[in-house]
Amino acid sequence: MMFVRLDQADSVVVAICALDGGAVVESVTTIERIPSGHKVATQAIAANEPVLKYAQIIGYATRDIQPGEHVHTHNLAFRNTDMAYEYATDLRPAPQAVQPDTFMGFRRSSGRAGTRNYLAIVTSVNCSATAARLIADHFTPQVLAPYPNVDGVVAYVHGTGCGMADSGDGFEALQRVMWGYAKHPNHAGVLMLGLGCEMNQIDWLLDAYGLEQGPTFKAMNIQNVAGLRHTVEVGVAKVHDMLAIANQARRSKCPVSELMVALQCGGSDAWSGVTANPALGYACDLLVAQGATGVLAETPEIYGAEHLLTRRATDRSTGETLIERIRWWEDYTTRNHGSMDNNPSPGNKQGGLTTILEKSLGAAAKGGTTPLTGVYKYAEPITTSGFTFMDSPGYDPASVTGQIAGGCTLVCFTTGRGSAFGSKPAPTLKIATNSEMARRMAEDMDVDAGDILTKGVTVEEKGRQIYDLLLQVASGTATKSEAQGLGDYEFVPWQIGAVM
Repeated sequence: MMFVRLDQADSVVVAICALDGGAVVESVTTIERIPSGHKVATQAIAANEPVLKYAQIIGYATRDIQPGEHVHTHNLAFRNTDMAYEYATDLRPAPQAVQPDTFMGFRRSSGRAGTRNYLAIVTSVNCSATAARLIADHFTPQVLAPYPNVDGVVAYVHGTGCGMADSGDGFEALQRVMWGYAKHPNHAGVLMLGLGCEMNQIDWLLDAYGLEQGPTFKAMNIQNVAGLRHTVEVGVAKVHDMLAIANQARRSKCPVSELMVALQCGGSDAWSGVTANPALGYACDLLVAQGATGVLAETPEIYGAEHLLTRRATDRSTGETLIERIRWWEDYTTRNHGSMDNNPSPGNKQGGLTTILEKSLGAAAKGGTTPLTGVYKYAEPITTSGFTFMDSPGYDPASVTGQIAGGCTLVCFTTGRGSAFGSKPAPTLKIATNSEMARRMAEDMDVDAGDILTKGVTVEEKGRQIYDLLLQVASGTATKSEAQGLGDYEFVPWQIGAVM
């Protein structure tokens, strides 16, 4: 087979392999070369008419397009969405779970279950970043050898925390990130480290969220300790004190209902919405059937597909909360002289994607088919189970940082162009959309979903494979990104607002 038709209503099909001019696609003959993953018009499309893929509008023809012509950035344009939204009109129950599944996790005193056992150094400001790195660097594999149940010591450093307003979106988002990492179930202990004079005061965070210092939760400022060197010495001692306690943690049987999985994609291509994303969506449905939680994010990457999600919202209020976030992003991009269509990257376009509408329709498939139970601000604690959504940018490190802060203990990451992403404390499982890239980047990809195209594997079979592997990873099996040490530099809180 040379092409894929995704819906009978579509005006385009997708080339599975590169097609030369003269190739027969359905009853149409190509009139030029069509790259692999790119779209072929199967009917005449007049200028300004919508182009349909997934039975949805992905853009508008900028000129007349002939049958057999390549449809891409040269003849397809983006327009802002303008839809009449429906709410709670497409509520499908999760598939019935045959039996309750379990994983081997770390039961915390809070009652939550973790999938990893790290010690964390959480910085309040960039000014304490070097101190945090130096403290973490002390804990080499040799130093940690007597503590086999501790997965590592991680410094979460970032480039903000001062030069910002002490209220508003930016400040509140950063405080939520810090709180989320400080209380994350994949952390056995936390050291919070600041400079002392920054706008993002640690004491304010402790007061706002009711955090109390104890044997496995400590805080300090460089200015109070009297300088960098002394801070590093004191910090090393504090973390050393936590190691023996953290090492006492043991894995025990936990219900899958306690898992929270971040649903992510990066380096997408035309196959993302055909193979890996629908397969991950099926895995999400299986998780929801167990009472677990899937968290979709990247608001710019559901733009043009949000009407499909509002139909799945459990009630009107949930759906309207999602649309409020969409309107915020339209205003945000406008006042910064951008466009919602700035999101598709050059790599996305080389892989066959043309507009953000097309990209979003494929990206939304990661969320499966079950009802949308909640919509959350960036890094806000996720409190509902089932399929949920978190507002975030489409920049993978910033988006995943918010999802982990919200409570995600695992990350599932689909990619078509290839990615070397990894995360801590929640490990990232990477899923390739096509087999060629999966072979080329075999050391980075955990799952090859390309065999849905090449070998006839069903989306459901691949989704089950992803689900089963998630339970293995939750129980301690290392992902390929973990094996390569990724995750120390992917902590990127979303910086919103003016730097002053």
